[in-house]
Amino acid sequence: MKDRKSNFVQQTHFIGVLASDDITLALEDCRRYMNEAYGCKSGHATPIHVTLVPPFFLPGEYSSDDLAKAIEEIVIPKKLFFTAHVDNFDAFGDRTLFAKVLPDEKWTMLRNAVYSAVAKAAPCCVKKDTRPFHPHLTVANRDIPEGAMTDALSSMNELSLSEDFPVDNITIFERVNGKWKAAISLELKEQD
Repeated sequence: MKDRKSNFVQQTHFIGVLASDDITLALEDCRRYMNEAYGCKSGHATPIHVTLVPPFFLPGEYSSDDLAKAIEEIVIPKKLFFTAHVDNFDAFGDRTLFAKVLPDEKWTMLRNAVYSAVAKAAPCCVKKDTRPFHPHLTVANRDIPEGAMTDALSSMNELSLSEDFPVDNITIFERVNGKWKAAISLELKEQD
């Protein structure tokens, strides 16, 4: 499907890990603050998550069910359930404000397994990012006013957010009417 304005193929899917309810509630409050204080709206309709596979176009001959089946076959048996830790906030330059998820080799293992599953289910749809994986929970991006990041980041860090959350799902998101929706969520279970 092509975007009428840009003539680019519109991204239809991405894959991530939904945050726990308590972290979601805290970060939704942070999104509201960013909206009220700085007018930020970008991404507010997307559920709070850590992205494993960034947005991509899934051609019509493949489906979310195909992705889910491959994840169930390749990723779920690896029993990659673990606990992640959020430690306050950081930013990617002046563009993205996020809750910091501490790096862990388990995140990289999970991301690599999910990429393998997507590549098996829908060859040529994704290209693995070669940069180091930096798990994070986005609060605001793309529409943060110029010069506002320092104050916004300072305000967020006053919250002293420090929480654990279970990495207990892999969720396939679909773009529906211009908004990202969690379409299929697969449970990751603790090791026996």
